[in-house]
Amino acid sequence: MSTETPSAADSPFRPDPADRDRAPQFVLPLVVRVERAAPPARTDALETAARAVLVMLSDERSTGEGAWARAVRDWQDGRIRKVVRRARGAEWRRAEALPGVTVTGKSAEVRVFPPVPLDGWPKDLARLQVSGTDLDDPDPVPPADPGTPVLWLNPGLEMSAGKAMAQAGHGAQLAWLALSPEDRAAWHATGFTLAVRTASPARWPALTAGGLPTVRDAGFTEIAPGSCTVVAEHPALR
Repeated sequence: MSTETPSAADSPFRPDPADRDRAPQFVLPLVVRVERAAPPARTDALETAARAVLVMLSDERSTGEGAWARAVRDWQDGRIRKVVRRARGAEWRRAEALPGVTVTGKSAEVRVFPPVPLDGWPKDLARLQVSGTDLDDPDPVPPADPGTPVLWLNPGLEMSAGKAMAQAGHGAQLAWLALSPEDRAAWHATGFTLAVRTASPARWPALTAGGLPTVRDAGFTEIAPGSCTVVAEHPALR
């Protein structure tokens, strides 16, 4: 896997936002496995989705002349959309047969695929459901370990698990882009250890004002445009 810093041509942030909107739009598909008898815990699913995005970005096939590199560049030149769908049984097996990477957490399995055109999803992914990804944490979620990168969720927003997984992925991606090559390599070496937690209402204003990578949602689904959903707190960015 590579930890190259993107060149200016590869940057997801063009000077004129209108350029991003005029560019062909791509989306990063993620599929979470949700079996009826054993659904994953919500927080583990969010953390696994965030790690899956980082695995895709750092995969050698996503950089340089890799097989997925052009798709990743086209995706990052537009708005960095992610869509989470759910699968079980035969649906999951069909998804696993497509090119991509499966990332496993404690209870969650998430498969991430190379970006696809907004209206050009593979048939076996397009037929999967987006809605209904409602997951819970069966046990209390402990505080994040000291020194662990944390993706802080806005305590004032209600999001489905699928929406929150996409937002956690956005936060992880912005943190990755903000890191130096050395810090990326160090994070990669840990297997992208991270935590997703909901910030306390008292701490949220300081997090959003602290100069850390911040996700503002485009407002396509569930929440109002411009809503701040995630702040990415990586120790190397403090």
